[in-house]
Amino acid sequence: MPPTTEPLTAERILEATEEVLRRHGPAKATVVDVARALGVSHGSVYRHFRTKAALREAVTKRWLDRATGMLAAIAAQDRDPEARLRDWLAALFEAKRRKAGDDPELFATYTVLTGENVAAVIEHLTELTDQLTRVVRDGVDAGTFTVADPAVTARAVFQATGRFHDPCYAPEWEQPGADEEFTALVDLLVRGLRA
Repeated sequence: MPPTTEPLTAERILEATEEVLRRHGPAKATVVDVARALGVSHGSVYRHFRTKAALREAVTKRWLDRATGMLAAIAAQDRDPEARLRDWLAALFEAKRRKAGDDPELFATYTVLTGENVAAVIEHLTELTDQLTRVVRDGVDAGTFTVADPAVTARAVFQATGRFHDPCYAPEWEQPGADEEFTALVDLLVRGLRA
């Protein structure tokens, strides 16, 4: 990223950090590299992020949050809860698959960073299961789903579909039959929610 006269913002720093991570990987990327990419001193970066760990956590959170807004929009729609559930799970799978396939080096880097930033991951997972809880609760309210506890059910659905969104399964996402297996699992889960 060439130096500019734009004011130094947290967002610009995070963008530069992502590029540095893509180039150097998580083991070799430094705050000095980020500052150099921005054409500023490393002290300027530290004014926005007090430590290297804080910078890495912020860039991890930014990466995790990219799909959250799109998924939140699906969860909030005023339409059939079953269709929303199917669309939400499919969008999550597609977002994760796209991240892994479009930029495998950066995906591998973020897999390392998420291991370092457990609090950001827990916050992300909580937000996702809260969205899913909303959909399940709407399904109960509409009489579409029959479950005792929407939050417990949402966590179970999220965990049951882990093979299609947990990064440790990324190598399987492009295997022949993955889409059919995903659809079969979602069909099974929906039948269970209706019971």
